[in-house]
Amino acid sequence: MAEFTLIDRIRARTVERDDIPLGIGDDAALLQPRPNEQLVVTADTLNAGVHFPVETPAFEIGWKTLAVNLSDLAAMGARPAWCTLAMSLPDAGEDWIEAFADGFFALADQHDIALIGGDTTRGPLSLSVTAMGQVARGQALRRDRAQVGDDVWVSGTLGDAAGALRLWQQGQLDVAKPTLFADHETLRRRLLLPSPRVTLGLRLRAFAHAAVDLSDGLVADLGHIAARSGVGAQLDADVLPISPELRDLLGRDGARDCALHGGDDYELCFTAAADQRDALHYLAESLDLPLTRVGRIVDGQGVQVDGVSASSGYQHFA
Repeated sequence: MAEFTLIDRIRARTVERDDIPLGIGDDAALLQPRPNEQLVVTADTLNAGVHFPVETPAFEIGWKTLAVNLSDLAAMGARPAWCTLAMSLPDAGEDWIEAFADGFFALADQHDIALIGGDTTRGPLSLSVTAMGQVARGQALRRDRAQVGDDVWVSGTLGDAAGALRLWQQGQLDVAKPTLFADHETLRRRLLLPSPRVTLGLRLRAFAHAAVDLSDGLVADLGHIAARSGVGAQLDADVLPISPELRDLLGRDGARDCALHGGDDYELCFTAAADQRDALHYLAESLDLPLTRVGRIVDGQGVQVDGVSASSGYQHFA
């Protein structure tokens, strides 16, 4: 598929909106932010062989390319609005492009985020999204507002994506197609089709002091909150929310290691005052999403697990 044919094919999947005076087709887009709201901007790149196995299906790549950016907006308590997409492709096969777009726009439609432009080039498979959201002035969730005495909470279950990656590395899981083994399929979908917690992020603006999305592992990402807020954090490993599928497949210790240090969960970790516990339990019920209190913010620095200083998770270039 020629470059401009590819662009036209993607543009055909977009919609016209009042907040986009000019979208795909010009040198840049024109946007109309809401009055009295701040613009929230994030960017992520996914590279084949680094952020996903090279055999990952195109639909799942499209979904995850957007999901990781929506997760960042969720962690800021922002409402998604617009995004750009830059694609480096070794070739432009029509079937692959259509499947990728199916995954990308399936998630975009769920969260009412509009694609407004981007770039295409030939090269190793690499996808980059810049996502933009909006939040009322002064209401954004940040990493630097945790307070001593806060509870530390996480959404969902932890470690499933890392567990899937571990099984794939051991040759026990084929990420390229669904499996009939229910426990393996649960973990496979958690790795390839994460659910950005956008609605939770919006609701947390009323309760949370600080928040971060879990892309590099609980210890590492909570460590960002601790460092930015000038505090320490203590985690209780016995209360980590671990799925029965992960525990059955990897055992207690393997599952706990994935929950603490594995990346790609794209759940939210946040801190809130102890007097918000009842409200947060009610919020969990209303969203049908588990919220688990896993630790506390203390004086000091760094992250401890059961009283022992914990090492961080994956780092590029380390």
